[in-house]
Amino acid sequence: LMPVRVLGRCGSGSTVDITEGMLWAAGGSIPGVPANPTPARVVNLSIGGPGECTTFEQDAFDEALSRGALVVVSAGNDNDNADGYSPASCYGVSTVVATDPYGYRASYSNYSAYADISAPGGDSSRYTESDGVLSTVDTSSSAPSGNYAYDWKNGTSMAAPAVSGTVALMLQANPTLTPNLVKAILQYTATLRPEWDA
Repeated sequence: LMPVRVLGRCGSGSTVDITEGMLWAAGGSIPGVPANPTPARVVNLSIGGPGECTTFEQDAFDEALSRGALVVVSAGNDNDNADGYSPASCYGVSTVVATDPYGYRASYSNYSAYADISAPGGDSSRYTESDGVLSTVDTSSSAPSGNYAYDWKNGTSMAAPAVSGTVALMLQANPTLTPNLVKAILQYTATLRPEWDA
């Protein structure tokens, strides 16, 4: 695992910071930053917001793909079409929708005809407070304290890492897989849910 910090305290930062962090992780060159000695084959971006994919972002994702890295992104948590959100709307990324415990689209999850796959994200609004993905959290509310605990979290940001982990295992088993082939295998082997409303 290679954590790459792209945001400052309380989430301060920019789309440029996020995009350049993703590209650096995939082995791209960023001015003034030493080269990444161990480029990633799969990059998880559990992040996003309103707005369509910009040319700057798309160029970076295209370069990451050309370097053999699949970028997995969360669809967003607004119960809206992910085509109006970035990076979920960028071409070539693997956009992940969240499901509830029974495989239905989570009530909050964004959706898109272009989304690649879904994964568990929890849905405590439909079921129980403990319905979610058990996650490590820092117990402080204003600054990192170093005191960690577990908590149930809901969101496409919980679903995307499940897909990223699966992709990592696929690449360990067969390092010759390309991003497009990985996406095709994921979709071919996934369970189809025709009853989804979107």
